[in-house]
Amino acid sequence: MMRYLFAMLALSFSTTGFSQQEGELVSFDLRLSLKVYMNTAGEIFYELNNREQPVINRSRLGIKLQDGAGFVSGMKRGVVSISEKDETWQPVWGEESSIRNRYKEMKVELEQPAMRNAKMIITFRLYNEGLGIRYEWPAQSTLNHFVVMDELTEFALTGDHTAWWIPGDYDTNEYTYTTSKLSEVNTGITSRFNEINTRVPWSETGVQTPLMMKSDKGLYLNIHEAALVNYPVMQLEIQKGTNTLRSHLVPNVYGDKAYLQTPAKTPWRVINVAEKATDILASRLILNLNEPSKIKDPSWIKPTKYVGIWWEMHVGISSWDYAGTQDGTYDRADLKPSGKHGATTSRTKQYIDFAAKHGFDGVLVEGWNEGWEDWFGKWKEDVFDFVTPYPDFDLKEVSRYAQSKGVKMIMHHETSGSVTNYERWMDTAYRLMKNYGYPAVKTGYVGKIIPRGEHHDGQWMTNHFNRAAQKTADYRIMVNMHESSRPTGMHRTYPNWIACEAARGNEFNAWSSGNPPEHETILPFTRLMGGPMDYTPGIFEIKMSHYKPDAKEQVHTTLAKQLALYITMYSPLQMAADLPENYEKRLDALQFIKDVAVDWDESKYLEAEPGDYLTIVRKSKGKNEWFGGAITDENARTATFTLDFLDKQRQWEAVVYKDGKDAHWEKNPMSYTIERKKVKAGDLLQVPLAAGGGVAIHFRAL
Repeated sequence: MMRYLFAMLALSFSTTGFSQQEGELVSFDLRLSLKVYMNTAGEIFYELNNREQPVINRSRLGIKLQDGAGFVSGMKRGVVSISEKDETWQPVWGEESSIRNRYKEMKVELEQPAMRNAKMIITFRLYNEGLGIRYEWPAQSTLNHFVVMDELTEFALTGDHTAWWIPGDYDTNEYTYTTSKLSEVNTGITSRFNEINTRVPWSETGVQTPLMMKSDKGLYLNIHEAALVNYPVMQLEIQKGTNTLRSHLVPNVYGDKAYLQTPAKTPWRVINVAEKATDILASRLILNLNEPSKIKDPSWIKPTKYVGIWWEMHVGISSWDYAGTQDGTYDRADLKPSGKHGATTSRTKQYIDFAAKHGFDGVLVEGWNEGWEDWFGKWKEDVFDFVTPYPDFDLKEVSRYAQSKGVKMIMHHETSGSVTNYERWMDTAYRLMKNYGYPAVKTGYVGKIIPRGEHHDGQWMTNHFNRAAQKTADYRIMVNMHESSRPTGMHRTYPNWIACEAARGNEFNAWSSGNPPEHETILPFTRLMGGPMDYTPGIFEIKMSHYKPDAKEQVHTTLAKQLALYITMYSPLQMAADLPENYEKRLDALQFIKDVAVDWDESKYLEAEPGDYLTIVRKSKGKNEWFGGAITDENARTATFTLDFLDKQRQWEAVVYKDGKDAHWEKNPMSYTIERKKVKAGDLLQVPLAAGGGVAIHFRAL
């Protein structure tokens, strides 16, 4: 009876204008409160408060359908129901071995008289750390197939917040972040688009999610989405002259946003709210809003550290293609070797030997299959077949040799954007992988999407990415997707979807203006909110002049920061991205990469500020050891580790990999020192970080 009464009081609607005595849904910790309204025009709105202070002002909700129909205005309220849930679940892998899912939920049923009383439900889930909102359509005779033309979800912010943003490109996330007020989002946008030769954004005030913000009062906000299934990516457009963000769905070639059939539901629209930056990083809201794993027996899914034939192509000493021609003027029946091809049998064996010697799980090989002479920017349908190796890559021998050394091979499937072609080959390619013992595949989607007119972030590609996750799971294969849409927590549902790129990765440092020192301090608050990133850290030869004397490019970090990224850039799939020869010269620093875990029992976020610094410690899964990492932007500073997470009953040794006294990301990036010291629970450990620097620490129980 009490719950029934609460349901009736939690939401009040008025017959004249807005309700003056709003009900509210309050989070378990009493910090956040949600209010929902309907006005006399039959429009629906919500508000979100933090400690009774507005976070999201009154904001509109609604969905426009084809031919002027939709759930926008003229609606009537149906049943309102309230429930709550408190459960704990165990991810297959992750930043914690156990996650609590505790929320209060309100479902508001709406009817549209203009559509023969068709029904839509808006579900609100309120957590201690934020809010999820989703539109749902139950099965019904009055609404079956329909086309979504627009989504009216708004986020009316309380001020002109500071934002960390990248522009609203439908086809790539590979940008550096700009820090500015929301009102300044359009400043200087054009020049950045030219660098990676991509399309003009749909709006000068359009930005991608996750969007990280900070209010003038020091409140941290993050807007993203969760459980992206059968729907386009949501971007955000700043409404001119206001502080209001509105959802913008990526369209197809016809301008339609989504084709749905009841029963149907949208992804969750997610608002994280925190009073400390570290609480944004600690939130598991997006994961909790996803469905549980569809894989009944996940025992074959293994977090992995790997090396591979990849960085040497980016630095220019090897090539992906066999013939060395990039203009497509070649005959596949008469390929002539260029002498620079990286993916040869002999070179692959060198990587396998290195992996076996130093305890790496796998070896990735890019450029093993025919087609690389004619793949980039051609918008061709059938560049790759995914089963035919180049003449100098003996697939059978490589597989035999890897198995003899106890090393797993990682397949590479670059689609060149021709997704229709890849879908025709998927079963054949995955059967080949199983035949040769490949447990994982890295997919790539460089280029304009085929079918023509589709975008990386449209509904069609959303369905492909999810279909690839499902199909690889059917073959018991792990998948790492590059050039995909940014993750939305779907790795809970498909834990074999072990990583994505979907951001500007480490490779940009090899051949472009690079990633500024602040880049890695922003990504955990933006791109990584939805899932792990295959950032490919671990570069030891920082300056590209090592390969070409006149090269100006370089990695914009110190070597110690490259080590720290194994902690601060979370992923269960971590690459030691540099060449074996470069690691052999610095085996003392390589030791941290060899030791660091890729799966965790617990993670603690000690200090953070987006764009400035980050300090994290993590406990290895099933082991009594911790690893810490701290990074900074272009400013030198001191990282502070309060060691209250250590077991008080044990003595500990801290192996500290830190910047040398003269280290600097630009002037002297490879200066580092390693020291060992005994520590105990409760100690305060302070470590100086160079400009663009970092520190990595291994805490071992004695």
